[in-house]
This record gives sequence, structure tokens and C-alpha cells, in this order.
Amino acid sequence: MIKRLKYHEIDFEKYTQCLENSAQRKYSATKQFLDISSDKKWELLVYKNYEAVMPVPYVFKSGIKIVHNPMLCQQLGIFSREDNVEINEQFLNFLEKNYLIRIYTFNEFNHFKTSLNSKKNFLILPDNYETVYSKYSPKRKRKLRLDEEVVKNSEIKNINFSQAESFIKENFLGADKEEDVDSFITIFKNMFEANCLSFSAFYLNQRIINIIVTYFDDFTVALLGTFNDKESVKVSGASTLIDNCIKENIKTKIFDFEGSELPNVEEFFRGFRPELHPYHLIEYSKKDIIKKLLSLKFIMKL
Repeated sequence: MIKRLKYHEIDFEKYTQCLENSAQRKYSATKQFLDISSDKKWELLVYKNYEAVMPVPYVFKSGIKIVHNPMLCQQLGIFSREDNVEINEQFLNFLEKNYLIRIYTFNEFNHFKTSLNSKKNFLILPDNYETVYSKYSPKRKRKLRLDEEVVKNSEIKNINFSQAESFIKENFLGADKEEDVDSFITIFKNMFEANCLSFSAFYLNQRIINIIVTYFDDFTVALLGTFNDKESVKVSGASTLIDNCIKENIKTKIFDFEGSELPNVEEFFRGFRPELHPYHLIEYSKKDIIKKLLSLKFIMKL
């Protein structure tokens, strides 16, 4: 019932049609986003004749293929005209049985009989900007009332990748290794060149003090990164950039904050009064992966 297709075997026309007509559509599952974020290291599980699909990204560790969500790719999962718990369970079982898994995230619309862990995401759904702004917290509204001196000496600009690169590198937080920063930068560069990524900068006294990075398509604007000069945090440039992006897009597009498990980041996002949209995931430790790998090798010898 479920087929496993390697990248070169996928009918991308059927895949895209299934995704775009699905009840669970997510920008992060589009071919363009997945190709760039995973460097085309993904395959596909297909139910019947593309009635439901599930993209499966992977990495190689010591020559072993391991399922792992790519950088900047928050949600994947199962896509179909209607979310079906029974079919979702079939996909989940197939994934667990046939792959070594580090982390795989489903989308907010996927439901299961199996109990799974969840993470938080925050969205603002399309509406009039005035209505959206009226729901901001009092603290967020205060932060958006910039001092007269700041207003006089600041501006917001959309900039290109080369203008943003050095500032992002200098103010990158949360990456464990230097090569991880390089990987993020490469993804940003490739998405910008594919014309689906925007860098918005807050200038104060003709100097960049904040940048937000947003991915966009016809339905969604997703906040993929916020970078701040730590000496200028009190100016509230990041809040101003996000508010400006919401103002420009919220009439017709979802604004996706991309969630966070960090309390201070979550508090910052909640100031915009987004809706909480949790999603499920499966995650295994390196120890679990080694155990499963050893058991599979033992079974193969029998």
C-alpha cells in the first residue's frame, strides 16, 4: 500500500499536485524548499497513486543513512486531501520499521492513535492588519513606539544576500559549530538566489542593527531567522521589522514564527499574540540508533 521512492523515482508533478491540494499544505514540504534545505537528500513514501505522500529527508553519518529534518525545515509529515488517522498510522509504522531515525517532525494537522511528543509553533492567520495589531500585547505596542530620535535616524530596507551575510555571521546565536553556521549561510544564499527569501534590515544612523530573514510563497511568510546587534537590543529594531513584515503580508498570507522551545524567544513571539499550533515528532538518541542498527545487522545474519 505504501511505496518507498528514491529522489530520482519521484513524479514531482504528482507530488506537487498532492501537496498543493492537501488539507495539511506546508511551504517546508515543497520541492523547492526541500531541495535547497536538504541538498536534494530526501525520498518519498507514497500511498496508492499519490493519494497521500510523506517526504523523508536524511543525512549520512559514517556512511549510514539516517532520517533527520534539514536545517530550517520545521514541519513535514503526511499530506493528503483529508487527514486520515488510519493512513497516518500506516506511514508512521512504515517509517519506524524501514528507517534509522534521529528526528522527524510531522505537521500540525497530522493526528495519530500512537502517542507522540509535540513541540510548539506560533502562527498569525490572514486578517486585516489593524485587527492583528489590536491584539498585540501592551508591552509589544510600547516597544513599537520608537523614540523620536530613533525614528529620525532609522530606516527599514530590503537588502541582498551579500549585504546581509557578514552581519548574520557576526550575530549568529544557537549554532553548535562553525560549520553549522556555514550551512545556514549556504541555505540562505541558495534560497535568496531562488527568489524565495528576503532579508529585511533595520538601520540606525546608517548602520545595520537588526536583520530578519523570511521565506515566502503565495500562502505563507515564515520567519527563518532574527539577528541582532546585542549592543542595540533596547532599540526594538527586531520588533519593528517583524511588525512591518506582518503589516505588508498578513492580509493574504499566514505569518509563521517557526516556533521555539527557548523561553525568552517564545515570550518575544507571544507578544505579537499569535495562535499556538503544536505539531508532533519522533526522536531517537544516538544510542537508540546504534541499538537498532545492531539489531538489524543481527537479523540480516539469521
